[in-house]
Amino acid sequence: MNILQYESKIWSTADLLRGSGIKESEWPSYMMPFFALTMIESRLVRMFESLKAEIGEEALAEMDKDDLYEMIKDYGQGYNVYIFEHNRTLADICKNDKSFDIDFTAYLNGFDGETKDLLGVETSEGEKFLDIKGVISKLKAKKVLLGYTKLWSEIDLKPFNNSEITTLEEHIKRKWADISAETAGEQYTPDDVIALIAEIIASKLEESDQLLKIYDCTCGGGNMLFGVEDRINEKFERLTQTYGQDWNDALYALAKIESRFRPDSKIEHGNTLVDDKFYNDEFDVVIANPPYGVSWKGYQKDIVNDKTERFKFLPSVSDGQLLFMQHLISKLDANGIGVVVHNGSTLFSGDAGSAESNIRKWMLDNDIVEAVIQLPTDEFFNTGIYTYLWILNKNKHLQRKDKVMLINASEKFKALKKSKGSKRKEVDETSRLEIVETLKQYKDTDYARVFDKEQFYFNKQAIMLTNIDEHGNTFESKLKKGKTSEKLTPIKLNNGERELEEFLITSFDHDKYESLSDAFENDIKPFISSINYKEHPLVITTSTAKYWFDVEQETLIKEVDGETELLGCGKIVVKASLKKPNKTQSERIEISVELTPDYQKDYEIIPFHKNESANLAAIQTFMEKYITKPFVYLENIVGVELNFNKIFYKPEKLREVVDILTEIDEIESELKSLESGLLL
Repeated sequence: MNILQYESKIWSTADLLRGSGIKESEWPSYMMPFFALTMIESRLVRMFESLKAEIGEEALAEMDKDDLYEMIKDYGQGYNVYIFEHNRTLADICKNDKSFDIDFTAYLNGFDGETKDLLGVETSEGEKFLDIKGVISKLKAKKVLLGYTKLWSEIDLKPFNNSEITTLEEHIKRKWADISAETAGEQYTPDDVIALIAEIIASKLEESDQLLKIYDCTCGGGNMLFGVEDRINEKFERLTQTYGQDWNDALYALAKIESRFRPDSKIEHGNTLVDDKFYNDEFDVVIANPPYGVSWKGYQKDIVNDKTERFKFLPSVSDGQLLFMQHLISKLDANGIGVVVHNGSTLFSGDAGSAESNIRKWMLDNDIVEAVIQLPTDEFFNTGIYTYLWILNKNKHLQRKDKVMLINASEKFKALKKSKGSKRKEVDETSRLEIVETLKQYKDTDYARVFDKEQFYFNKQAIMLTNIDEHGNTFESKLKKGKTSEKLTPIKLNNGERELEEFLITSFDHDKYESLSDAFENDIKPFISSINYKEHPLVITTSTAKYWFDVEQETLIKEVDGETELLGCGKIVVKASLKKPNKTQSERIEISVELTPDYQKDYEIIPFHKNESANLAAIQTFMEKYITKPFVYLENIVGVELNFNKIFYKPEKLREVVDILTEIDEIESELKSLESGLLL
């Protein structure tokens, strides 16, 4: 039997929800608890039938209830009084509509404590997980509880093993993702991407008697964590153990329920970034598809005060992806490998010196990144953007040391015959195997390239330019040694709109202003701020000279007795300040004017060289070639970005001019023909 035959039957339960006026976006919240209930019951019934075959039905029936409970409890898969003590299932309960309400309540309360918590049987406040209690109340109000429960009771999953049920669960979650990004879309990873991740991990594993520990810090409903484990188990005989954590109540509950029917799995609830439930553990394999562009402002204080030392730098509060990346790296053991799904922002967001750039630099400095794979667009269910797989490796092969491979797999896909939400493409098996083989070979191809890691570093060299006039002169050369400016003692300032002759102001117009402070804030300060000597002529008059800026020549002018002198490129700085009264002076407004060199801070992006002397020489050569103004060096910051577009960009081939002209002639001929037809 193919378990996927139940996919349509499970999804048809939504028909009743639709008929009850329940919005499509709310369907997952109604379906999740009943789907979980069906999975739990099928597995418990299957386990009970296995016990009957092993111990004997009669012996099992005669067993003391406490002994039966303890024996089944040891399996760690849950308990239900109706199933194990009364030999009744959900289908049996649904047969009697008169006693259904009482029996269904007793059935739910017959579960063990953990199962009741996960289903949300008794919740009133706090964590509700799958909140079946709330869903039941809503269905009762719609008068469809019995009908809805009966539909689910007809879904028999007993014949199927864990892996098959996980496969069905993935398909159902995918449908939920199609309609509700809030419930499952952000956390849901398509099956083909899970298969690719598993293939990548498997390509780096060997048979061993050592336990393989697999960890997902944002496991959602567990589809990626368990999907990767199942695929590895198909290829290897190694024992595996899965660890996962998620803070979404419903998705955690689904993953936790699934984990109980696996040989060795630990799923925890909570925010990984502030409450790591596996803080003492390291893992052989880490995988994750953390949420994209999600703010961590709500727990910023906890992150800032984190004492685990896992966060080397804190990225922008608007996107926590690189927090998860740092956390995952901290969880890798000495030989650990990882595959993490991100959007493009983790590759190039943030300038040199930013936390994002510093995190990338830290990762490359420590030689943790083995490769980055660009996946096709339209690959995920609720976004059409490019996504990327970061391949992490704490123990690279010698020939891969200090190298990073970029694989542009954006064209490695098969178009879906029918779109699934935003998903229009899938990385089919042929493409997956090709990508993995490319990674294994670690050689340049037409869509993949291997680089020394320093290829992704760059210098952001800060310089202070001294601007020059059209004659190549600067006001700086006119200043006496040790001076940075020339202060003027003006007697008049005129900007074409207003003339100012008072530069120490102690009085004000009482009809217009309440105080000197009021006059400063509403008159003098706005006027001084509005002065723009490059846009509107500004003349400063002192007792001996006039000064202004000649825009055409880009120089300061000094005029004495009709004779002008070019002072070189500089600035006229006019400032106004309100001074508080002191022992010798009353409250006053002071206006000052000074001439300064025209300095401008600038940054140059220059390729990086790992050899320090070669790097300094490259910076100097760049400056000599491209910078023509006087300057001094300021700080140099080394940044890191991995930009696929720069490396794999292929410019569109331009058409020949002859072809374009021929096409224009053809169009003109067609237009003339059409005009002739209209005239006739």
